[in-house]
Amino acid sequence: MVGNHLLQHRELSATAIGVAAYIQSLPEGSPVGIKALTERFTEGERRISSALHELERHGYLERRTERLPTGRVATRTYSYNKPLATPDGPPPPSRKPAPDWDPDPDPDPDPDPDREPEPTPEADPSPKAGAGPEPRRKPSPAPEPDLAPEPRQLHAGAADLLAGLRRYDPRLLLAERDVQRLAPGVSTWLDRGADPEAVGLALTTNLPEPMRSPASVLAYRLEALLPPPLPHAPAPRPVRRPDPFQTCDGCERAFRSPHPGHCRDCPPPRAVGAAA
Repeated sequence: MVGNHLLQHRELSATAIGVAAYIQSLPEGSPVGIKALTERFTEGERRISSALHELERHGYLERRTERLPTGRVATRTYSYNKPLATPDGPPPPSRKPAPDWDPDPDPDPDPDPDREPEPTPEADPSPKAGAGPEPRRKPSPAPEPDLAPEPRQLHAGAADLLAGLRRYDPRLLLAERDVQRLAPGVSTWLDRGADPEAVGLALTTNLPEPMRSPASVLAYRLEALLPPPLPHAPAPRPVRRPDPFQTCDGCERAFRSPHPGHCRDCPPPRAVGAAA
């Protein structure tokens, strides 16, 4: 449920309201970093970053630096259905955490070039009468830098598949940066056992008319049509071999049996010492 206090907010931009509504619709644990949102929407990183800063300033978003069990330091993003009363207050029970491993801080939007810089107040060198000595301030410890996650090993044919999509449709002529950005999504399809030809058909069939941004269409299909992983193959059943041939002790005919003896047509042998 998205409240009217967000949808009708008078200080948030349309981009910030749309990004907040999209984040609240995601399941818990979904990535909501700048890179993930840029792949989902057509807006660039600068507008997405500005929207996230707006939501964080008005209490709909909170980003915390936390240490993972592995020892790495990462940024975790919390999305709130209702804005926080104070930035330092405890998060409400309806928070939705989502891991956002973004080692680089979000780029701030460009400042207004027409705005003059505010002058910094000069310090008064003369101490006030009757004031005691100024206490020394302890230097604040330098924040630990976020460590970048290890690069993922991409499938060998992911980039070549994207670069060759223009053979199916000339409109799918992608820039090299778009190929590098979409290659991890294609690699996930291939790692899940999808045939490269099937991936090409899923990305090129029934394309919209007109198509303004081929890279955005492909990014949406790679995420929305992602097939599930292949199930484990069933264990092979043991092959039952036929019984070996045996020679009947009575009629000397061949018959199949796990043990030597008499065939089914011969009467069973009489026990030793049995009465006649």
